[in-house]
Amino acid sequence: MAHLRLADALARIHARRAHWTITGAPEGADALILAELAQGSGGQDILHVVRDGHRLERLEEALRFFAPDREVLIFPGWDCLPYDRQSPHPDIVGERLDTLTRLAVDKPATARARIVLASIGALVQRVPRRAGYADIGFPLKAGAAVDLAELQRFLADNGYGRSETVMEPGEFAIRGGLVDLFPPGATEPLRLDLFGDTLETIRTFDPMSQRSTGTRAQVVLKPVSEIVLTPAAIERFRAGYRELFGNVAGHDALYEAVSAGQRYQGMEHWLPLFHDGLDTFFDYMPDALVTQDQQFGEALEARLELVRDYYQARQSMGGKGARGGFAGAPDYRPLPPERLYLDAAEWRRRLADRTVVALTSFDAASAAPEAGGETRALDLDGRRHEGFAAARKAQNVNLFDAVAAHIAAAHQAGRRVLVAGFSDGSVERLRTLLRDHGVAAPTPVPDFRTAQALPAGAVGMAVLPVDNGFLLGELEIIGEEDILGDRLVRPKPKRRPSERFIAEASALAEGDLVVHREHGIGRYEGLVAIEVGGAKHDCLRLIYDGGDKLFVPVENIDVLSRYGAADGPVALDRLGGAGWQARSARLKQRIRDMADKLIKIAAERALKRGDLMSPPEGLFEEFCARFPYEETDDQLGAISDVLDDLSSGKPMDRLVCGDVGFGKTEVALRAAFVAAMTGKQVAVVVPTTLLARQHHRTFVERFEGMPVRIGRLSRLVPSKEASETRKALKEGRLD
Repeated sequence: MAHLRLADALARIHARRAHWTITGAPEGADALILAELAQGSGGQDILHVVRDGHRLERLEEALRFFAPDREVLIFPGWDCLPYDRQSPHPDIVGERLDTLTRLAVDKPATARARIVLASIGALVQRVPRRAGYADIGFPLKAGAAVDLAELQRFLADNGYGRSETVMEPGEFAIRGGLVDLFPPGATEPLRLDLFGDTLETIRTFDPMSQRSTGTRAQVVLKPVSEIVLTPAAIERFRAGYRELFGNVAGHDALYEAVSAGQRYQGMEHWLPLFHDGLDTFFDYMPDALVTQDQQFGEALEARLELVRDYYQARQSMGGKGARGGFAGAPDYRPLPPERLYLDAAEWRRRLADRTVVALTSFDAASAAPEAGGETRALDLDGRRHEGFAAARKAQNVNLFDAVAAHIAAAHQAGRRVLVAGFSDGSVERLRTLLRDHGVAAPTPVPDFRTAQALPAGAVGMAVLPVDNGFLLGELEIIGEEDILGDRLVRPKPKRRPSERFIAEASALAEGDLVVHREHGIGRYEGLVAIEVGGAKHDCLRLIYDGGDKLFVPVENIDVLSRYGAADGPVALDRLGGAGWQARSARLKQRIRDMADKLIKIAAERALKRGDLMSPPEGLFEEFCARFPYEETDDQLGAISDVLDDLSSGKPMDRLVCGDVGFGKTEVALRAAFVAAMTGKQVAVVVPTTLLARQHHRTFVERFEGMPVRIGRLSRLVPSKEASETRKALKEGRLD
């Protein structure tokens, strides 16, 4: 069977500590490979490094299928940019801290191997020391004594925020002898019922209905922030901040807030100043086997470049006003990158003495060895599923007849077939369609072990989130998108008004600015219950200029939106005043004026004639052949539309939309090729220096050997090179 052969092959990795490259490992098979590595590791934990958060989520879901009884821990990166003004979301921080506190406690020697999934963004960032998380929790046990004041201090110091109603991780509320709180890593909030100093019960409850759902005998509370605002931490921050940036003169909102013991939005980006030292995530897993995602090297380099670019951007902008920053924005004094992030040299040093396994979908001949040492190779001879695109396009072919015939041929060849869908509904629909077209016994399976136990000739149907299926040994997995070219998407049901209210109101904190559709900018001051006509109504209380109050019933919350302006002072509107109506009227007139101008521009564009630019025969096909992937249907459609525009003789006015990795750059490359070969100059304008560097490298590689000269311009390009580029551009020597 496929999994036994795979296990035998992977056993060689456990037998020898080295750097390995597993070739022929198509995307989608990662979870199966990790499950088999953990099975044969003898208790050694697996740390798998994924290239981004999207891959992390997909892999976590896939491991529920391939290894349902295996403990899987998730360590995501912050959901904000390096050197941002925003703090990471409490859910993200809670998941990180739950993993750190679990790993900080030594695992029993007899325990099974765990699989830890971490993104590159998470691993290049330093974390609080492991020793500090070994016993940082606050234990609670039903029937035991609890010091309420000590509990409140723990919650305040460790990042919990006080709330009227506990809805989100990191919130707590105290009402007499009842304490509601939502610890990180918990699936439901907790309700502590105190009688005097005795904790009578610990109950879980549904945050939507606030009704109890069960009881717990004991629980250990964990922090919800990587920064604990103890007096010692505050003093360390103050001393370190002054040492780095000198005496703090004038208004520094961060320094003032922390000095007062208050949390400040974005303070996590100065994490090293709050601690007496930081570890790396590798220190939490000193003996783990490390596996690396597909395209790991490029993703790591891009992440490190992103950190450097954002640091240099902060340095070049300085603070506010005269120092070159944004007018009205607070000073931003960034920490040097090495204080908070690993660099490439330290990353390599951390992995030098470990068993490291790099996964790649390429075959053994095209897999490059790792620089700086011997890399042993292991070829699994797997490949991505070819899919059924040809059957979808064919005129006289029924798609599901083609799928059924393919499955029959796979069984004849001795392969086990598993059809994967993204949801229970899509799996059931595919199952019905396959059965109607002659596939015998398509059987739903909850996990991989059940699929392996199916009799020969049966087809397993599983909820398994793979973008593309794969073939690996005697196993063939066919994905939903391999068959349909897309997912069976179902629209999400609309929220009921009560759900919408809870989701929106819980996102507001007292003091937040909001905009009322009719009355303008006000300040939210919490929820109140008002009796009208003998019945109580929950209302949001808004304060306007002069202290006027406006009460908005929760069922009408859609008239409010969050105020989205930046850091400067904001003037509240006056209830009944003409200011808001005047501004609204001016804005509507400006929109009308803009619409008139846009219509005029569109009319002028339609009357203009553009240059005819057609792809040169032969040479264009050679250029396209350098693209190392198979184009998707949407990508080919976008390329065809752009080439039609270029050859139409009309000015192009087209927007190509697509997610990261969907192939937009290839569309731009082919358009640039056609324009350059027609004798035109091409400018590719990008929003960041990082993208400028990446696209320049891509263009140089793709145009190699062709009579095209490519230059680059950004604030990081040396002045001599930038001057030469501008001169060549002006003289027509640069394409």
